[in-house]
Amino acid sequence: MTEYERSRTMPALPEQVFDQAADIGRLDEWLPRDLHVHTGEGELPAVTVHEDRTDEDTAALLRPRKDQLRLEWGTRDDGSYAGWLQVAGIGSGASEVTVHLSFFDASHDPGEQTVTGALDRSLQRLEDQVRLHVDTPGG
Repeated sequence: MTEYERSRTMPALPEQVFDQAADIGRLDEWLPRDLHVHTGEGELPAVTVHEDRTDEDTAALLRPRKDQLRLEWGTRDDGSYAGWLQVAGIGSGASEVTVHLSFFDASHDPGEQTVTGALDRSLQRLEDQVRLHVDTPGG
């Protein structure tokens, strides 16, 4: 098993950050650019994740836990991959967001440089999204 974790401070209350991160309609705005989540006809937690790099669809689960400010996900059928995002308040209206990924099957792990780069870019996009919605009245 291989695990990766990255964190970033964001200038917003934890609830505001979580609401942006867990908005199923806006996941594509902050996820790695080659991943796309579709809910299809079913209800959460079942989703389908499309990966542009491989042009494959994967059955997955997505569980927002608003009471814990936590978003959890993973592959549904083969259990090869899982992850979570946790938001924590750090005072003065700021939050820390941590994303953790676990690859249980080495063949699904794209490697440390690829994963940490994708996590850093995703956290930056999430921060941009949070800033846009917090700084915009009615956002």
